[in-house]
Amino acid sequence: MKSLLIAHHDCEKYAKTLASELEGFEVLLAEGLSVASENLIGKANVILATGPAFNEKVIGAARNVEWIQALTTGTDGITGCRNLSGDVLITSTRGIHGPQMSELTLLLMLALTRRFPRMLANQAERKWERWPQSILDGKTVAILGVGAIAEHLAPLCKGFGLTVLGISQSPRQVAGFDRMYPRGQLKEAVGEADYFVVIVPYSPETDKIVDIAVLAAMKPSAFFINVARGGVVDEAALIEALRERRIAGAGLDVFETEPLPADSPLWDLDNVIITPKVGGMTDVYVEQTAPIVRHNLRAYQEGRLSDLINVVANEAAADR
Repeated sequence: MKSLLIAHHDCEKYAKTLASELEGFEVLLAEGLSVASENLIGKANVILATGPAFNEKVIGAARNVEWIQALTTGTDGITGCRNLSGDVLITSTRGIHGPQMSELTLLLMLALTRRFPRMLANQAERKWERWPQSILDGKTVAILGVGAIAEHLAPLCKGFGLTVLGISQSPRQVAGFDRMYPRGQLKEAVGEADYFVVIVPYSPETDKIVDIAVLAAMKPSAFFINVARGGVVDEAALIEALRERRIAGAGLDVFETEPLPADSPLWDLDNVIITPKVGGMTDVYVEQTAPIVRHNLRAYQEGRLSDLINVVANEAAADR
């Protein structure tokens, strides 16, 4: 009998929700990979956990793992491990994060545009202050990374009256986008935008793709929003651009170091809204991911590995 480890703070809920698909497994539970023992990890043939929870120590302990089902879209925490065997199957839950990521993005856009933090500060001080309110209608948003999340976000932006630009490695016509740009024209697209939203996955190709030159291409009145990965942005360059008001402000859910250190200059900038990496989170996350995981569990148990969905290429590991 294969052993399956569910390492997640909602491990018991996952076990209950997927009960019928888990009947053929020895089920192991832990509230996260960081608290799972090496023996538990080493016993598992299958691991269900979030992508960022993996590291070299976890992969090193997972000596019997055959398949990793990431409970996230991002899998760079897994594929980036040097001692990951090329024989390990990796799948993700890509496609389920559109609603929550889109809603957080729009929240940040609206809060920055209407200077909502200032309103909250005034409320705390019982201060009545009014100013003309900027609106989204008639403005332009440029979205770097045209995947499943952006495909959900773009039509919502259109509903607010925004012109939507997409920046993709493989430009194509996508519903909800007015124009598409290749990555080679990133600065041109950003220069047109009132909001620059980053949703692109992290990879060696996207490491610090938003650098000082890209930030310099933004309008001084434009806002930057990152709900992707901290590593896709040159954080030092971003801090300087914000300090010097070369851009209007930023809404940041992800950072180079997480949790964001208490001594980070970002905490002190009045034109920044910080959220603690909540973009992918919901109170119905198990229900959102269950259909994908359920399908893959059935395919795995029946030996239909070609039917696994959201398979992530493990070629880099195979070449190491």
